[in-house]
Amino acid sequence: MLAYTMQRLIVALSVAFTVSVVAFFLLHLSGDIAISIAGPEASPAQVEVVRHQFGLDRPLLVQYLDWLWKAVRFDFGDSFYFRDTVVSLIASRIGVTLTLGAISLLLSLVVAVPLGVLAAVYNGTIIDRLALSFSVIGQAIPTFCLGLGLIIVFSVTLRWLPVSGASSWKHYILPSIALGWYAVPAVMRLSRNGMLEVLSADYIRTARAKGLAPGVVIFKHALRNAIIPVVALAAVQFGFMLGGSIVIEAVFSMHGLGYLAWEAIARNDFPVVQAVVLILATIYVALTFLADVANAFLDPRIRLA
Repeated sequence: MLAYTMQRLIVALSVAFTVSVVAFFLLHLSGDIAISIAGPEASPAQVEVVRHQFGLDRPLLVQYLDWLWKAVRFDFGDSFYFRDTVVSLIASRIGVTLTLGAISLLLSLVVAVPLGVLAAVYNGTIIDRLALSFSVIGQAIPTFCLGLGLIIVFSVTLRWLPVSGASSWKHYILPSIALGWYAVPAVMRLSRNGMLEVLSADYIRTARAKGLAPGVVIFKHALRNAIIPVVALAAVQFGFMLGGSIVIEAVFSMHGLGYLAWEAIARNDFPVVQAVVLILATIYVALTFLADVANAFLDPRIRLA
């Protein structure tokens, strides 16, 4: 188990390092940062002053190594627009994004796993076809369209829930549904396929031959084995939700990490953009690593392979 964990940790660190390289150099390839900071009406002399002030006249490799060394110590510099440290901005916003992602993931699992189990138990019936149809519809509707539709129905027409903000639990209901909706189809299909595979196994037929109740066979013996792949997928989907929260937070005006990224992109605030990309990617890599370790712990065949 230790050797497997170390192997996955090396892979995770390699991916995080690659993301840091991409996040740094892509922003520099998007244009001259000094001109973006100084403004389009700045003179060449003013641009050169800004370039020297922010160290942009140094070689890119030197700039990257300096930025990476500071990032490891959680020093991402100062924001160009907000006139505050990037760490302070992220610390004040990340709670909203993590809360939104956690609630969205919980809602998707509560809906998707039972649907997948029902579809597998009643394979080939109308219940199975309805579940698969629901999955297709969920995959086809973009999250921002669903979010706007929820606002029109439940906020504007019925006036049951608030339109924007994140000051109370009510503010998280609509955005969590819109964000979690995207993960439901994938989790439902994986749960269904896993249950179909497990229900055809010999030990399930033996359990049924012993006269065990159907509920015991399904939930105690079948589901606990079929749910193992869902653990890894849930971690991946949570990472997608954190990244996808940029759209949802903009739609619902929730001032989280995603909304901060949108504001920074719109205002060419490069230190904030780099920090948000690196942090979200690092969280995603960490979740994937923890999911791999959890799967290896639950299923010895993975670490033995």
